Amino acid sequence: MSHWSRGRAAFIARVLLCAAAAWASSGAAAAASGVEQLREFVDTARSAQGEFEQTVSSASGRRAQQASGSFVFLRPGKFRWSYDKPYPQLLVSDGEKLWSWDRDLNQVTVKRLGDALGSTPAAILAGSGTLDRDFNLAEAGSGDGLDWVLATPKHAESGFQSIRLGLAGGLLKRMELQDNFGQTTMIVFRSLEPNARPDPSLFRFVPPAGADVIGD
Repeated sequence: MSHWSRGRAAFIARVLLCAAAAWASSGAAAAASGVEQLREFVDTARSAQGEFEQTVSSASGRRAQQASGSFVFLRPGKFRWSYDKPYPQLLVSDGEKLWSWDRDLNQVTVKRLGDALGSTPAAILAGSGTLDRDFNLAEAGSGDGLDWVLATPKHAESGFQSIRLGLAGGLLKRMELQDNFGQTTMIVFRSLEPNARPDPSLFRFVPPAGADVIGD
């Protein structure tokens, strides 16, 4: 597995451990503050599907790494996150295990989810609505047509210093993550369909024939 691919897989595994997104949509949300919109979609929506664009920038100023693909989530704990560019890679959570498949190498890494959600960004997207237990939430102003929320993890082991979330009309549009190594990741969500009804088979993964399986 290439250095870029390993780094990307490790990062997304942290971000999307047990991940399953939730986007709420309501008329009142448009006039609500960022924190109010965030609480509403965490409390009410159960699933979403769409596309994403991801940019990872290092503190050293090295050239940013870009990727894109599609996703589908079902709260709590199930997701399918598929990279199309620049290299194909698939991450699937069935609510109990997280599977990462590097198609080029036909290598599968599997981890048990356990209590790994905690204060990770996935807790905002995929958790059971206990935001205040794991994060300090604060209004972060408006910009780029979005209302911003700053989420600071309460537990040091989360691996992240802070998470900025941009919302508009009750929909999560952007996440900006600052990790403990000075790396910044921006994820832009596009073509969102909140409260989708995904096929349950999307959250099941069987390693392909001949794949090298590593982990639990």
